[in-house]
Amino acid sequence: MEREQIITWLLEGDAAIQYQTRRDLLHEDPAALVELKNRIAEEGWGRAFLDRQQPDGHWGQWFYQPKWTNSHYTLLDLRNLCIPTTPEIKKALDLILETVIASDGGVNPAKGIEQSDICVNGMFLNYACYFGTEEELRSVVDFILSQQLPDGGFNCRLNRSGAWHSSVHSTLSVLEGIREYAIAGYAYRADELQRMEAEGQEFLLRHRLYKSDHTGTTIHPSFLKLVYPPRWHYDILRALDYFQNARHPYDERIQDALEVLKEKRLPDGRWKTQAHHPGAVHFLMEEAGKASRWNTLRCLRVLEYYEQGKKQNESGVDLHGT
Repeated sequence: MEREQIITWLLEGDAAIQYQTRRDLLHEDPAALVELKNRIAEEGWGRAFLDRQQPDGHWGQWFYQPKWTNSHYTLLDLRNLCIPTTPEIKKALDLILETVIASDGGVNPAKGIEQSDICVNGMFLNYACYFGTEEELRSVVDFILSQQLPDGGFNCRLNRSGAWHSSVHSTLSVLEGIREYAIAGYAYRADELQRMEAEGQEFLLRHRLYKSDHTGTTIHPSFLKLVYPPRWHYDILRALDYFQNARHPYDERIQDALEVLKEKRLPDGRWKTQAHHPGAVHFLMEEAGKASRWNTLRCLRVLEYYEQGKKQNESGVDLHGT
């Protein structure tokens, strides 16, 4: 397929895919896409998620049970759809903030573990900021700022059993949350979060997004699988999509990961979903093993952004206007 044919195929998908295709690949003004964005809450996947909310305001059994049909992961799915904030979403967020803020300031759904989980808090910051929660997030920000390791990243074991080296899973979840906080324009401790984001980015870049910084070998083969939804799991496409969303300039250390994406492209120019993470789901947005609109959209916006960035790096011309 030519690019125009792939775009046409993407625009035949769910309203969420249509919206992000028009915004990210056709570069249409988001202000002109409000009607399309509102449709995400009215039809298709977005409406299907909203319709599964329980009368008490949660999805699933509670905030974190079971995976992946609980409130936490449903709200993360809804954020990734780019759905507008709805009364259902606001009700769920208010309920979370009323019931699961722990003594350390973090969001903590665990009944028997006193310390909050940094991965959960990074993901929570991501969707809470996207949906417009601010004042109530200060204790969550304080908690996140207390959890950085000397290498620049994060590890959910640090405040539980101890850790000396950061986890790419934890680090990316926190970086996504900090990025959404910055996009929302929140001011509380923003300078500290900006510094922390840069240090977390450097941690991932030192690992070339998926390699040991000591041996250069692949840390885990799952990092090279293109899975959607990614949940808390790290993979190179999720990482690259974060970097392009942050408008991070091209860096030679991401090139290996970009080459992996290119190698995974199907002969017709699309990408497939290679697998799903095990667990209960509300419904499948796409079948594993088949051409995926989610992965095709994400791969194209990553590759198109960084192909321009690589040209900028080689020519010294600022193609991104930064």
